[in-house]
Amino acid sequence: MSEMRFTEDHAWVRMEEDGIAVIGVSDYAQEQLGDVVYVQLPDIGRDLRQGEDCSTIESVKTTSDVKCPMSGRVLEINEALLEAPEKLNESPLQEGWLFKLEPVHEAEFEDLMDDEDYEDFVDSAG
Repeated sequence: MSEMRFTEDHAWVRMEEDGIAVIGVSDYAQEQLGDVVYVQLPDIGRDLRQGEDCSTIESVKTTSDVKCPMSGRVLEINEALLEAPEKLNESPLQEGWLFKLEPVHEAEFEDLMDDEDYEDFVDSAG
């Protein structure tokens, strides 16, 4: 599996071999949200900046904005989530990805937390 990196806002990025970034939210985030009932995804072709709100996730408990972990252009969205938002709960790191993006600054990926740092971050927060 490709390397994943995480943000303090509990988003993740997985860089694919072709240089495309796949974006989603962590298992911790989906647990905090509870049962997801709706996901709003960015428009294909939209240019996003790192830290910008890019998606909205509604659960039975709350509504939460997802901040984009990297700058880039949206290439594809996970249309399966529009019909079955519960995939985000069932498989947040695989089938529950949100969108794919063509990164502008690949160095932003290196600045994000790796698995170990993210686990430490979550443990210290909770």
